[in-house]
Parts: sequence; C-alpha cells; structure tokens
Amino acid sequence: MPAAEGVLLRSVTMWLLLQSLLLLASCLHSAAAFPKGCYPSEEEGLKTFRCSNARLTEVPRDIPNDTNKLFLDSNRIPFLPRDAFRDLPLLLELDLSHNAIASVESGAFRGLAEHLHSLDLSSNRLVSVSKDAFSNLKAKVNLSNNPWLCDCRLQELIRTVDLVAGSSGGIVCHSSAQEEHVGKAFLQVIADTDFCNVYKKTTDIAMLVTMFGWFAMVISYLVYYVRQNQEDARRHLEYLKSLPSKQRRSEESSTISTVV
Repeated sequence: MPAAEGVLLRSVTMWLLLQSLLLLASCLHSAAAFPKGCYPSEEEGLKTFRCSNARLTEVPRDIPNDTNKLFLDSNRIPFLPRDAFRDLPLLLELDLSHNAIASVESGAFRGLAEHLHSLDLSSNRLVSVSKDAFSNLKAKVNLSNNPWLCDCRLQELIRTVDLVAGSSGGIVCHSSAQEEHVGKAFLQVIADTDFCNVYKKTTDIAMLVTMFGWFAMVISYLVYYVRQNQEDARRHLEYLKSLPSKQRRSEESSTISTVV
C-alpha cells in the first residue's frame, strides 16, 4: 500500500509540474506575441492593453479580444484602415492621440458602435475626414489639435459626431477657402458661415454657366447652319438667273420636280 501511495504521489507531482510548465510556456508565448512596448493589465476592473510610446507604425493585430481599454497614444501610426478594430467587440475606450494619423478609412471603427464610449483622435494630422468614417458611432470623440481644412466636409463631420465636452475650441481652421477663417475655432466660424450652403451655391452657378455654354454653342451652330444654307440657296438662284431662258426653265423644272 505505501508503494502504491508513493506512485500516486509521484504521478500527481509530475502532473502538477507539467501543468505549471504548460502555463508558463503559454504566458511566455503570449508575452512574446505582443509588440515591443505593449503589455496587458487590469485597471479598475477593466482589461487594459497599453502601447503608449511603443514606436508603432500601425495598429497591432495581436490585441486580446476581451480588451476594454486600448491605449495607442504617442506612436507613429499614419492612418486607420478599414476594420482596424473589428476583433475588439468589448472595447470601451480607445486612445489614438499624439500619432501621425492623416487618414481614416470608412469602416475603420466598424464593430465598435455598440460599446465604445470614448475615442481620442486629438493631436494628429487630420485635415479632412468623411463623416461615413464615424457612422453609427455613439462614442464621445475628441478631434482637437489637428490641422483641419474648414469646409463643408468638416461641417458635416462635426454634425455627425458627439464631441467631448470642452474639446470643440481645439478644432481650429488650419486652412480655408476664405483667408479670414484661418486660425479661428471652427464652431465660431460656422456661426456666421454655412460652408455647405456656399458649396451648393457655387455648384449651382457652375452648372448654370455650363448649361449656358452648351446653349450658346447650339445657337451658334444653328445660326451658322441657316446662314450657310441661305448662302448656298442665293448662289443657286444667281446661277439660274444667269442661264438662257429655256435652259433656266428646264433647270427650274428639274429643281421643282426634284423637290417634289
């Protein structure tokens, strides 16, 4: 009996040791899979993944899919592709501030509409972004400190997103079709200027000018055509008058019969 107990004890010990080794290997593998400078943690009961100042040039692919808070701030990410965060259905907060983001593709935040409540895109290189990139997104968005082009596109975007309280003053016109708008807060500018209405008027005027141009071309062609035919008819009549009487009658009869 003691021998049997010894064998059982050794078996349990070996099994526990094997489980420990497997767990350690799993942890080491997971740690190795994360980009350099990135690490998971738990903050206030929420699963957090931090990649701040990690010199990233793209959104990492190996982010745990149960992440609640994702910090990708202070990196070198230049753009956000479609479905960049589609494998993070439980994400609540996303910090992309202080990057080099100049482009956000439509569908970049697809899959985050239900849970995401905070999105920070401040201090990037955004000049113009389609409102479709933020469609159905309910998160509070920070768009301050970007080199915005103040136009109808930005106006539509601002009307689509829910801005973080107090961040609107940081959305400043870096460039604009009207020089006097440069350096001013966008919300201050659109209080007096409707960019989309101005764009519509400009488009309508361009269409009218184009239509008038085509109309003028048609009229010019018709005038030319009538004048050319009148000239040909006049020359033919003069030719007939210059012919002898009989030949003229014959020509006129031939002309009349041809016309009939």
